[in-house]
Order: sequence, then structure tokens, then C-alpha cells
Amino acid sequence: MGVAAARAGRRTLVLTIDPARRLAQAMGLEHLDDEPRPVTLEGEVAEGGELWAMMLDMQTTFDRLIDRHARSSKDAASIKQNRIYRTLSSTLSGTQEYMAMERLHELHEAGEWDLLVIDTPPTRSALDFLDAPKRMTSFLEGRLLTLLLKPGVAAGRGVGRVVGAGATAFMRVAGKVTGMDLLQDLADFFRDFEGMYEGFKERAEQVLELLRDPSSRFVVVTSPEPPPLREARFFLERLEQEGLHSAGVVVNRVRPEVPRDPTDAAMRRAIDELAGGDPLDHASAQTLVLLGEGRNLANRQRRDVAAALASTRLPALLDVPLLGGDVHDLDGLDAIARTLVGDA
Repeated sequence: MGVAAARAGRRTLVLTIDPARRLAQAMGLEHLDDEPRPVTLEGEVAEGGELWAMMLDMQTTFDRLIDRHARSSKDAASIKQNRIYRTLSSTLSGTQEYMAMERLHELHEAGEWDLLVIDTPPTRSALDFLDAPKRMTSFLEGRLLTLLLKPGVAAGRGVGRVVGAGATAFMRVAGKVTGMDLLQDLADFFRDFEGMYEGFKERAEQVLELLRDPSSRFVVVTSPEPPPLREARFFLERLEQEGLHSAGVVVNRVRPEVPRDPTDAAMRRAIDELAGGDPLDHASAQTLVLLGEGRNLANRQRRDVAAALASTRLPALLDVPLLGGDVHDLDGLDAIARTLVGDA
């Protein structure tokens, strides 16, 4: 999609959430990080068209969020050095998904791009992206966090009453064993975090608003087998429930249709006649068997797609054919891009 948009004259940025090197290699780059890097496209590119790529750095994005909402640079530095923050920012459920949405919002606000393309994990994991802003808001509105942000607790008093005597004793023992003063770290973290709650909540609401804007659309990519097709339908239904917008479905690795000539009956007769012949006839018979199986598989895939997506409202339904080799470079991406825009 990024390649097709760039060739059509749009300044496009592709952001991947997966830390694997596959995207960088496919685009001819040594590596990707949190800063956009230009991708060199050979051949014809319309005026203004550019392709850039980057990879999410969750910690860097979270640190920028702290810088934005902290009361002072001193408080921001204190939070980022706090061991509780370092642990929460890397292990709290949903943090990666929320930071991906936060980075998307930053790039959108910058206004430097005509198109932003985010590559999410597979469907079930991608649902976490839909939940991330609401999950962050729920966390910030939770009773425990509200209690911990009370002035007395944030100042380091009353932590024992909040977490309970048993937990306090445990943390004191853990502090002796690990050399960490857990209670003091907790007190410091919540003291510095005080006053940032509203900023975080407002930002989460802005991210959710951006996701629901008609200019943000989800492209559901699937393959023509029943299990992933069921996942695709489930995801489409979830998008509709959440008030989010679908751009359509791309069915990847679809086998090409096989012409109906010869007919099935003629093929069966030919196979019977050739099967008992010399080695060349036998090979010809097996080739016809493969042709028939390919034809049946291609037809079945199309029936499965039609059945799985029946009654769903799709702005577009596109097929990407099964290619002869793996897609691992810009030539392969170009081949897919041409199918997406109908030039194939």
C-alpha cells in the first residue's frame, strides 16, 4: 500500500509495530528505528511521491509522553529514571498497543505526511489496538491509581494502608534482598505522576477520536482459507461495533483461476487414456490431475471467500494472487502494489 501510494504521488510513511527485520530488508534498508527513513523507489514515481519507513520504539514514545505531560522537566527526568516507571512502561498490559496509537497521533499532528500506514500484528492481537485508548483511560480512572495519587500517599505517607501490611512487609524484605527501596520508589513515582492524570486521559481520548475519524480506515488482510476468513469477518464486525471505519478486505495469496477448457469430463477421459501408457503419457496424465486439483482449489477458495464475507458491508474486496516466490524486496512489493491499484 505504501509503495502504491508513493508511486501515485503521495508522501507516505509506513510504521511497523513488529520489531522483526523483515520490513527493513524488503525496503532495502539496513535497519529501522523510531525516526522515519527514506526508501529509494526505482522507476516511475509521480511528482511529490515519497516513501518513508520506521519502526515503533515503545520506550522512546512513552518517554516523550512523560515529557509532554509532566509538570516540569525535573519531574519528567525523575519519572523516567524511576525503576517503577521503567518496569510499568515495558510490562503493563496494552502499553505497546497504546504507544503505537500515541505515535500515530504524533505523526498525524506533525502534518508532514499524506498517508500513514500502520502494520499491526494479526487480527486477535490487532484488537488490542482498538482497546488500547480505552484500556489506558480505564487504568487512569481505576480506584487503586486514584487512591495512590492522593496527596498523602503520593508524598510517601500511607502507602502501607493502601497496599496492606502483608504487602508492605513483603516489599521491605524484597528491598533488603534486591537492594531496592520499593516503597520509596513507589512513593516517588506517584508523587511525580500527580497532576499528569488529566493529560494522559485527554490524550487517550484524542487517540480514540483519531481512530474513529472517517479519515482513519482499517484494511483487513486475510488469506482464502476458512479460519483466517472467520477472523476477518469477526474483525469487520468488531470495527462496526466500535464505530470505526473499514477500507475493505484484501485476500492474499489467492490461486489464479484455471480456464475451463478442457472440461472436467474431457480431462477425466484423457487421464484414463494416458494413465496406462508409456512414461511420457503417464507424466501427462499426472499433469492433468494437478491441473484439475488446482482448478478445484481455486474455485473452492472463491466460494469460501464469498461465504465468509456474505452480508458484510465492504467498501472494497481485492485479491492478491499467489506469487511464484517469496516477497522479500521492493520488486515483490511493486508486484503486489500493482494488483492493489488494478494494474496487473
